[in-house]
Amino acid sequence: MLLEQAIGDFFNGYFSTHQRSAKTRAAYGSDLDQVAAYAAKGSELTSLNPAFVESWAADLQFRKYSPASIRRKMVVLKVFCSYWVRKGALSESPFWRVRLSFGRVEQLPRSLTEREMRALLTRAWRNHAAIERQVNTTEEPRSNNREKSSLSYRTLRNLAIVDLLFATGMRVGEVAALDIRDFFIREAIFKVQGKGGRDRLAFIVDNTTVRIQRAHVESRMRLETESSALFLNVSGGRLSTQGITKVIARLRREARIRRHITPHMLRHTVATLLLRNGADIRVVQEFLGHTSIVTTQRYTHITKDHMVRVLRKRHPSIKLNSKLVRLTVRQ
Repeated sequence: MLLEQAIGDFFNGYFSTHQRSAKTRAAYGSDLDQVAAYAAKGSELTSLNPAFVESWAADLQFRKYSPASIRRKMVVLKVFCSYWVRKGALSESPFWRVRLSFGRVEQLPRSLTEREMRALLTRAWRNHAAIERQVNTTEEPRSNNREKSSLSYRTLRNLAIVDLLFATGMRVGEVAALDIRDFFIREAIFKVQGKGGRDRLAFIVDNTTVRIQRAHVESRMRLETESSALFLNVSGGRLSTQGITKVIARLRREARIRRHITPHMLRHTVATLLLRNGADIRVVQEFLGHTSIVTTQRYTHITKDHMVRVLRKRHPSIKLNSKLVRLTVRQ
C-alpha cells in the first residue's frame, strides 16, 4: 500500500471511530502530510521503519523545530503506525525499536497582571457603555439605528467574551463552540465541550458576570439568524476562534497594553490568581478541565515565585536580622 493512500484510509477509518475535534484532525493532517513530503515520492507504507523515524526526527531538529513540536509529530506518527499494525498492514510499529529523546522543555504559562486584566475588562465596559448612550439619546433614521443596534450587540458580545474567558477559564475553542442551549440562565451554568470530548460544567459565581452573560443572551435572542451559536459574528454566523482572538487584540490595543495578549492568557491568569488566593489545586484542576493534576501544577511555579517576592518584602525576619546586624556592628 502506498503511503499517501494509507494516510487517506487512516483518516477515513481512525476518525470514524475516535471522537476528535476539528482542530485535532487538522493537526493530524498537517503532520502526516509532512511525513509524506519527507518520504520519497511513491513510498510504500512499509518504508516507515526505525531508520525513517530516526532520520525524520533528526531532520526536524536540524530545521530548529521545538522539542514540544517534534514530540507532538512523533506521537501522531506513532498513532498512525499503531493503527496499521492493528489492521495487519505493518508487522510491527517502527517505534518499538526506536528510542528518541528531545529533552524536557518546561514552558511556564504566560498570564496577565491584575492591572492588565482590569484594564482589558474596563475597556470592554466603556466601549459598550459609550454605544448604549448613543443609541438611547439620539434620534436618527431607522437605518442608522439598525447599525447602532448591531454595534451595540457587538460591544456587549465583546464584553461578555472577555468576562467569560476570565470568569470560567474556558479555552478559546470552548467559548467559540458554545451554543445558546449550553447556557442555563437560571442556574448561571455553562455546559462546556471540553478537550478530547470531555464535557464539564462552568459555574458563574460573580453576580456582575451573571448580569453580563444574561444581558448578552437577551440581546443575542433578538437577532434574526439560523445559527445556534451563542456568540455571533457580523454576518450572523458563529464567531470563530480567530474572531475571538481579534476581539481580545483590539481591546488590548484600546486599553494601551503594550505586550501581545492571547485569549488563552486569560485562562492562565484566572488559574494563577486562584492558586495565589489560596484555592485548592484539585479545585483548580476541575475548574480548568485538566485530566491530570500534573498539568495544573505548572501554575504552582508562578505562584511560588510570587510568594517568594512577597516574602522578601514582608517577612519579619528580614527587618529583625537587619537590626541585629546593626547592633553587632556597633558593639
